[in-house]
Amino acid sequence: MSGSRATSSGLAPTLLALLLLAPALSCVAQTQTNAANTNTNRAAVAAPSTTNTVSADVLAERLRTECVQGRRYVCGRVLQILPDGLVIDSGYTELLNPPLNQTWVSPGTVTLKRDPNVLELNAPDAVCIGPVFLTDIPKRPKVKQYDYVVIHGYPAGQITYAPVPGITKTVRRFSAGLETAVRLNLEAATARKSP
Repeated sequence: MSGSRATSSGLAPTLLALLLLAPALSCVAQTQTNAANTNTNRAAVAAPSTTNTVSADVLAERLRTECVQGRRYVCGRVLQILPDGLVIDSGYTELLNPPLNQTWVSPGTVTLKRDPNVLELNAPDAVCIGPVFLTDIPKRPKVKQYDYVVIHGYPAGQITYAPVPGITKTVRRFSAGLETAVRLNLEAATARKSP
């Protein structure tokens, strides 16, 4: 019996110490919980800007994918040269064949016929048909009115231009550069969201 009393008497001080420390540990735990809640609240306040950044990045990546999926061969005759790009009557599929496909510009002296029965497919690398505006074009060689061009174009919305004074026309806009197409589409999406 004396052995069991010694064990019981040894537990009593340990239990007493735990009972005395329990409220103190509870206070420390409460302080840490409040600090964690404060940090969570701070994160919640900071979250909108982070969320907006993530949303913009997700939107930009989605637009990039749509641009790649919507890319077309712009192959046609330059109708008008504007400061931001070229107005092109696209659909001259012969430009995709050698030797005309060796450079992005062919002189206007080339004799080509446009196939009246060709249709634009809804697939990457399809031939773009009809009047379009092409921006972000290569600097060289220099393009002249009525030259022919053949280049990949990425969809970049629409643009309204004036073929002659007093008349406006809205056509699809393509960009020869993917980054420019993404930027133009992102700007248009942002403008639509703004009141």
